[in-house]
Amino acid sequence: MMGDLKSQNDSQKLEWLPVEKQFATLAVHGGYTGENKCFSAIVPPISVAATFEIDVPAVNRGYEYARTDNPSRKILEQKLAALDGGKYGICYSSGLAAFSAVLSLIKNGDHLICSNDVYGGTVKLIMDSVDRLGFTVDFVDFDNLEGFKKALKPETKMIFLETPANPTLRVFDLAKISKIAHDFNKDLLVVVDNTCLTSYFQRPLSFGVDLVHYSLTKYANGHADVIMGAVITNNDSLKDRLKFYQNFNGGIPSPFDCYLVTRGLKTLPIRMKAVMESSLKVAEFLLEHPKVDAVFHPALPSHGSHKLAKKQCSGHSGLMSFRIKEDAGSALEFIRELKLFQNAGSFGGCESLAELPAYFTHKAVPEATRLSLGITNNFVRLAIGLESTEDLIEDLAQALKKC
Repeated sequence: MMGDLKSQNDSQKLEWLPVEKQFATLAVHGGYTGENKCFSAIVPPISVAATFEIDVPAVNRGYEYARTDNPSRKILEQKLAALDGGKYGICYSSGLAAFSAVLSLIKNGDHLICSNDVYGGTVKLIMDSVDRLGFTVDFVDFDNLEGFKKALKPETKMIFLETPANPTLRVFDLAKISKIAHDFNKDLLVVVDNTCLTSYFQRPLSFGVDLVHYSLTKYANGHADVIMGAVITNNDSLKDRLKFYQNFNGGIPSPFDCYLVTRGLKTLPIRMKAVMESSLKVAEFLLEHPKVDAVFHPALPSHGSHKLAKKQCSGHSGLMSFRIKEDAGSALEFIRELKLFQNAGSFGGCESLAELPAYFTHKAVPEATRLSLGITNNFVRLAIGLESTEDLIEDLAQALKKC
């Protein structure tokens, strides 16, 4: 018992990885300086032009057609790249459109290794693409690095994972995974979905990752009023291929949506700090509740990935999960009784949301896989927003009492 207490105390003393020093400044000014500044406007104007005047015979002055490039989109893409410590940002009309662009890097006969603990929509898109694009896929547990090594094949082209995973919040070791992949084949692409933490709390490129994937719909925009995705990279060749897909597939975001995400990013550091503080208090409340079987939040010392999270991340977001005891109540009744939390998918907005992954976001994941990950019918995912923490806890308490 004394050993357990000492271990917990030591874990609590661990410091998070420091946030990039210039992050807040880049969030405000990144992408909009020097040649990009327009009419001395402090806030970037929204460029809605569909086409641009060119020099004779066909030489553009930076822009020629808005599908190919647009000033509002360029500002956002440069800001996103700067925040991730990358060279290039490429934006798409949604997170899944961005992931479709990533999958376009795989050709017939290639092999994909994907985490078995990812967003259900990602699984559905991969399985729909296997026959159509002619690649094969293996889903692996990245906690088991020996199992990952055994899954590697000469034809393996790409590794894809989320960390923290949605909705279990398991954290995977990016440095070790990247090293194993690149030692096996220096051209093997390691792709990480960083939507849950954003570049404020985690910068995958610094751990050897090749591509960072985002649903900007979530924390990057932060107000639940935009659908958008992005991919960040340092690789010139990958940038060219992803830009080609963006241009000729045509899944681009609108200038107004680009403006909204550019604006949302300015407050990202403030919002991420707020939801981290609030979600941890909610997690600590749930941890002590008699009807709760388990709480999943990497900032809790009891979380299985806590030490790795402190080593790899600078904090955690408002995304968390918990499981109601099977003999203590029904998660369906719990959701129905909530007053302040809204039953909806997604996360990262100002409003707090609650949903049951087994019925909604992870319905496409095979039941056996879901259950092996602990995602039962009583597994609840919470997205903590910017409301009063006390009000959120009060709402959870009354719903748990009635379920």
